[in-house]
Amino acid sequence: MTTLTSDERLLRVSPLRRLLGRPELGSVVGALAVFVFFAFAADSFLRAGSLSTVLYASSTIGIMAVPVALLMIGGEFDLSAGVMVTSSALVSSMFSYQMTANVWVGVGVSLLVTLAIGAFNGFMLTRTKLPSFIITLGTFLMLTGMNLGFTKLIDGTVSTKTIADMEGFPTARDVFASTLTIGDVNFKITILWWFALVAVASWILLRTRAGNWIFAVGGNQDAARAVGVPVDKTKIGLYMGVAFGAWISGQHLLFSYDVVQSGEGVGNELIYIIAAVIGGCLITGGYGSAAGSAVGALIFGMTSKGIVFAEWNPDWFKFSLGAMLLLATLLNAWVRKRAEATT
Repeated sequence: MTTLTSDERLLRVSPLRRLLGRPELGSVVGALAVFVFFAFAADSFLRAGSLSTVLYASSTIGIMAVPVALLMIGGEFDLSAGVMVTSSALVSSMFSYQMTANVWVGVGVSLLVTLAIGAFNGFMLTRTKLPSFIITLGTFLMLTGMNLGFTKLIDGTVSTKTIADMEGFPTARDVFASTLTIGDVNFKITILWWFALVAVASWILLRTRAGNWIFAVGGNQDAARAVGVPVDKTKIGLYMGVAFGAWISGQHLLFSYDVVQSGEGVGNELIYIIAAVIGGCLITGGYGSAAGSAVGALIFGMTSKGIVFAEWNPDWFKFSLGAMLLLATLLNAWVRKRAEATT
């Protein structure tokens, strides 16, 4: 009679160890602390209307933070993400206006152009082997100049012409910039876009082969390539994912205000990266989650609006954001060390 020996690969992991191993644990703790803090510091913070405002502010960051987080898990950065949002909106607006076409034609052209920009970033990265910092910094500068140059060349000013009276505008606004009313509270549709992106990205990371590829590429791309992971295709796909998020954000920008200022978006790429880092993504890649990026964006939304509700001087917001980044990074590092120590 043979006796069965236990296999360490089949050992059950305790709920505590599993919890400590979650990348977003530190950000969840931080989000709870920020929520409790502003609940006491600002009398109006807990009102339903205030919370919907916080969710809207979080969603405008979270839509981009999700694909940026996936890209960071894959070991890369995209410094062009902020201005790419503006580029997406400009292409949609100017194409529709100049061609006197249904605005949905401009929306479709914008999607193709924005995805092409993402593919360009990924292609240049994989072909030149230059750091993503250099590649996307170059794209950032080119897009910044093109946004301003083409807008002044075509429209004569630094902003686009209004397209509010064009065919298809009402339906496009319903998709990208409408307001949903639940009871007496209004919620922007970007919140639904945000939740949907988090769900899809989480499914990709945790339930698909592509998710395994992303973690493998971010952990050690040479080892990943050695075991057959399509490293180049994975990275190009991740950059196109960032471009898709920029397209959604750009259409929301356009259909919320009818016109687009060509200089918008500069600096927002850092906010997306901060949200991903606060949410548990490592700068070195190979670690993080889509849910964590959502929590990071939520912390950003609570802080930015909580300062307003508390009637504090908004000049200190950037200081608060920098402090949160440092504290979140330290907390995430501590949580990861604890998780490794218990496994």
